[in-house]
Amino acid sequence: MSNVAYQVKPNTQHEQQKQPVRKVVKKSKRKISVGEKFVYTGTLALMLFGAVQMISNQATLYSTNAEVQALESNIQKQETKNNELKLQVTELSAYERIWAKAKELGLSLNENNVKVVEN
Repeated sequence: MSNVAYQVKPNTQHEQQKQPVRKVVKKSKRKISVGEKFVYTGTLALMLFGAVQMISNQATLYSTNAEVQALESNIQKQETKNNELKLQVTELSAYERIWAKAKELGLSLNENNVKVVEN
């Protein structure tokens, strides 16, 4: 042990200069991976296909309905014509008219040649 004198240093704390704490904000650029791109593209393609398919179906349905209405109109007209022709047949086949036409042509009724037909 040595008898050397030394100066006692007082307990002083050195103040360190505090530097302001910087928050490092990382600007991360979010990149879309290749798999995500395929998924997004596939989903978009399916949605687009579905929309086009729906519009196509609606257009087909509209044209089919128009055709059905046209056919129903034609059927209605034909039924009207058929009814008019049935009425005309009934009028022309009336007994009085046939008898008048026979007299006009000079025909006479022979009771032996008359046959009764029932439906």
